[in-house]
Amino acid sequence: MSDWVEPLGMRILIRKDESRQTTKGGIVLPDKAEIPNITGRVVEISVQIERDDDFPIKKYDKVLFNPSEAIPVDFEPDNVLFVVPIEDVVAVFRRGDSKTDEIRSAEEQEYEDPDDWDE
Repeated sequence: MSDWVEPLGMRILIRKDESRQTTKGGIVLPDKAEIPNITGRVVEISVQIERDDDFPIKKYDKVLFNPSEAIPVDFEPDNVLFVVPIEDVVAVFRRGDSKTDEIRSAEEQEYEDPDDWDE
């Protein structure tokens, strides 16, 4: 029998990414550096969010979130799990074509002349 955490209401469970002490540009951050937003992976989603089409978040998505209202979960020894209100998730990282490319492509298809189509 294994244990797990199931978020309730409009919340998700996130495993925080490991903190970086050096930026990509090589700047070393002090140990107490306050980073307002942090990234992590979605571990669990509440049933309420899973059924709501307004929130395109799935399990295993990488997200950027504001930890101010996040509740640390004392479930793992290094406390990397947080229950986060969905409104504190500020971005979801996606791979592939950007949303604007998808919209542009749909618009181009909409205005194609059907006489140009091969039969």
